[in-house]
Amino acid sequence: MVRIYILADNKVVQLRPKGLLAEWGFSAAIDNVLFDTGQKVAAHWNASLLGLKEFDTIVLSHGHYDHTGGLLDFLLTARTKPKIYLHPEAWFPRYYEGTHIGIPYCREEIENLAEIVEHREPVEVAKNVYALGEIPRKHKDVGIGKIRRNGELVEDRILDDQSLAIKTDKGVAVVFGCCHAGVRNTIEYAEEVCDDEVKFVIGGTHLVALKENEVLEIAEWFEKKVEFVAPCHCTGFRAEAILASKLGEKFKLIGAGSVIEI
Repeated sequence: MVRIYILADNKVVQLRPKGLLAEWGFSAAIDNVLFDTGQKVAAHWNASLLGLKEFDTIVLSHGHYDHTGGLLDFLLTARTKPKIYLHPEAWFPRYYEGTHIGIPYCREEIENLAEIVEHREPVEVAKNVYALGEIPRKHKDVGIGKIRRNGELVEDRILDDQSLAIKTDKGVAVVFGCCHAGVRNTIEYAEEVCDDEVKFVIGGTHLVALKENEVLEIAEWFEKKVEFVAPCHCTGFRAEAILASKLGEKFKLIGAGSVIEI
């Protein structure tokens, strides 16, 4: 059985354990693999409440502050240097309406506390757990803001966006950070990497940026394809309501502190 713990999300949807924190951001854990670290303190705090102490592997979905801001808390409390997997462009400075929204730490700070592994190709970071790397984009993707590349500010398609794919005996589970690469692109690539069908979808889908008819199209695609969808973070309340209405029992409401078992 695979257990996926949601450590940081925009909301808390359960009463226990007491003291769970929510913040705009995302983090999840699969065994001792940490996927993203939230914006500030929520992921590290909630991990302690859930009895999750240390992670020897950290995967960063992309270089935005709400997925990387809690990183230092995990590194400063680690007894050994963890490995951090990320796309090389995750370090690039990023801006939205003039505000910096990139990783809030310089590379040198992190190098002193962890082993950095930059990758564009898929990597098996733990048994049956794959960091997908740079995802081919045949369908719509969702960029935001600007990125400084080669000294110039350009539109940011967030090419560093990656997700986790987890092989289970019931099919592949994908965990999105923000899924800027696009839901269909990411799922189809996960199926190619894992040579199996995606049946479980968890995490931030960035459907908040899509029009209602586009969300409905994704919902109809999910309805025919997967066993369940557990969206959060950048999915948005409107899109979650559409998914819940369309998917019925295939929709799972989750938030910080939720534990998903497959």
